[in-house]
Amino acid sequence: MARPKNQGARREALIDAAGRAISERGIAGLRIKDIAAEAGVSAGSVLYYYPDLDDLVFEVHQGAVERFLADRHSRTDGIADPVARLRGAIASGLPADPEDAAHRLLYELHSRADRSASHAALMGSLFARETALYATILELGSASGDFTLNEPLQDTARNLVTLEDGYGLHIVSRNTAVDRTAALRMIAGYARTVTGCPEL
Repeated sequence: MARPKNQGARREALIDAAGRAISERGIAGLRIKDIAAEAGVSAGSVLYYYPDLDDLVFEVHQGAVERFLADRHSRTDGIADPVARLRGAIASGLPADPEDAAHRLLYELHSRADRSASHAALMGSLFARETALYATILELGSASGDFTLNEPLQDTARNLVTLEDGYGLHIVSRNTAVDRTAALRMIAGYARTVTGCPEL
């Protein structure tokens, strides 16, 4: 069978299919035939482009991180008011609901970090870049006088990322004690405490 001329497009289709398979079924026991079924191709076609399943999973993780960060920036970077921008950042970091595909995918892929240096590096990069997103907003708010930080800026930024990560995991894990509304309220409460901004 002739291979398609646009191999880049075929690889992207397989990455998307693998991401859907991981999000829906989990990464444990992921099989080539699951990805092939999602992509509508044969298992042989998947193996032609990705003889090593780990290489495909890494590319899924890489793409998921970049899309997630791009979405967060698209939802916050254009907001001039630091208070509204911080609210937007908090909202952009939480799953919409337990079925949120982007968050489910990231949590599944992050589970590879303890066994793979490359996956650990991706997870660390995501954390650092999300921390930078919050740090920028906190700096802007401090400069405008909207925020009066009572903890070190970097500590505050890291805590905000860690809170959204923790609550997000509970949301996608279907913990009935924590839904998106409750998580937003609790993270905003922390933000009010550390910024001295009652409007959050």
